[in-house]
Amino acid sequence: MAHRPLRHFMGPVLAFTGVMALLLVLRRRAPLPVFLAMSAVAFVQWCADLRLPADISLLIALYTVAAYAPRQRTWLAIGVLEGGALLASARWAPGDRAVESFVALSAMVVAAAVIGMNMRSRRAHLAFLEERAVRLERERDQQAQLAVAGERSRIAREMHDIVTHNLSVMVALADGAVFAQGHSPERATAAMRQVSTTGRQAITDMRRFLGVLRADEPDALRHPMPGIAQLEPLADQVRAAGLPTRLDVAGDPGGVPVPAQLTVYRLVQEALTNTLKHTPPGTRADVRVRCGPRRITVNVTDDGPVVAAPTAVGGQGLHGMRERAAAYGGEFEAGPRPGGGWHVRAVLALSGSEA
Repeated sequence: MAHRPLRHFMGPVLAFTGVMALLLVLRRRAPLPVFLAMSAVAFVQWCADLRLPADISLLIALYTVAAYAPRQRTWLAIGVLEGGALLASARWAPGDRAVESFVALSAMVVAAAVIGMNMRSRRAHLAFLEERAVRLERERDQQAQLAVAGERSRIAREMHDIVTHNLSVMVALADGAVFAQGHSPERATAAMRQVSTTGRQAITDMRRFLGVLRADEPDALRHPMPGIAQLEPLADQVRAAGLPTRLDVAGDPGGVPVPAQLTVYRLVQEALTNTLKHTPPGTRADVRVRCGPRRITVNVTDDGPVVAAPTAVGGQGLHGMRERAAAYGGEFEAGPRPGGGWHVRAVLALSGSEA
C-alpha cells in the first residue's frame, strides 16, 4: 500500500507532534522514563503508518539519557532505539535500500549516544576538578591553621624559657640579697648587681626573639640566637643565683647547626631553671653535652630531693622540652634518679644535610 501524504492525517500528526514536544520538554527531569514514553508514542505512530519529522526528537532524548542517566540505562535506550530503527527501515525504506537505511539510522543513534556519554564524562571530570579544588583549598586552610598553631606554640615555648628562667634567677638573687643584707652588705650589693645584669639579659633575649619575628628589628643582627657557646655564661648565671653547676661540653659544637644549638641551649636553660625553682639550697647540678657528627646528647642532673614535679610549672616545662627534642626526631626522658635527685636526658638526631 502506497504511503499517503501527511495532509490526509493532519489531526493525528498534530497530536503525535504535540505529545513528542511535550515529552521532550520534560526529558531533563526523568531522562529514561521520558525516552521510553517517546519510544512508545513513536511505536504507536509506526503502527499507524505515520512518518513524522518529530521522530528526530528521539535522538535528542537518547542524548539526554546518555548525558544524565547511568551507563546501564544508556545501553537500554540504545537497544530500544536500534529496534525502532530496524522497524522503520523494514517498513518505510525501499526494498533494496533497507540495509542502507538501517545503517544510516544506526549511525545517528550511535552518534547521539557517544556525544551524550562524552558530555557526561566531561561533566563528571569538571565536578571532580571542582571537588579537588575545594579539597585542596580546605587542606591549605588546615595547613595554615596548623602552621599558626605551631608558631604560637613555638613563641609560647620561647617566651616561657626566656621569662621563666630570668625571673627565677632574679628572684633567687633578690632573696639572697635580702638574706645577706644584715651581715654581708657587699654580698647583697653584688647580688643586686647580678639582678640588674640578669634583667638586662632578659631584655636582650626578648629583643633577640622579637628580631627573629620582625624583619625590621635592628637588634636581630647585634644579638644572635644563643647556642652551645653561651652555656658557660648560663651556668655562671645560675651559679650566681645559688645553684652550683658543673658544665662539661665534649665534641666540636662548631659543626652543629644554629637551630640545633638553640634547642640545646633552651633544654639546658629549662632544666636548670626547674632545678633552681624546685630544689632547696645546697643542691648541685651537672650539665653534660656531647656533640657528635650525627646526634647531640644533653644530660642535666641534680642531687636535690624532688619536692615538686616540674611538669606542673606554667603548663610548659617538660612538655616544651619534649616538643623541642621531638622536632629533631630525637629522644627525651626526665624523672627522678634512683639515688636521689632529678635527671633530664635529650638526644637530638641531626639529618644528613645538617650534619
